[in-house]
Amino acid sequence: MNVPADLRYAKTHEWIRVEGDAVTVGITDHAQAELTDIVYAEPPKVGAEVKAGKTAAVVESVKAASDIYSPLTGMVTEVNAGLSGNPALLNTDPFGQGWIYKMKATDPTEIAALLTPEAYTVQIAQ
Repeated sequence: MNVPADLRYAKTHEWIRVEGDAVTVGITDHAQAELTDIVYAEPPKVGAEVKAGKTAAVVESVKAASDIYSPLTGMVTEVNAGLSGNPALLNTDPFGQGWIYKMKATDPTEIAALLTPEAYTVQIAQ
């Protein structure tokens, strides 16, 4: 499984990439592999307040619908419009073009509670 070293991970299989005060959120390669073919994605609305550990988005695959949990608390600043026409980006490029939303974190200390790439690799190997 692909686990990029520049990201932090939630135990629920979401990732974040921090760039200045912007945080990009997506699902991991492991999550998309478990879901199989994703056919629909519903990101949060721009301006929505999201809370760490609470549902922020929903994706549907040919198998089931799954909640996507926000790794951090904050406000959604942008959503990936490309997912509405091509939700399969979550399968084909989960760490790149398949990101779900961007946010501004209100409590940056929550980042320290997320898993390192090494810890996430251990979790998914179990």
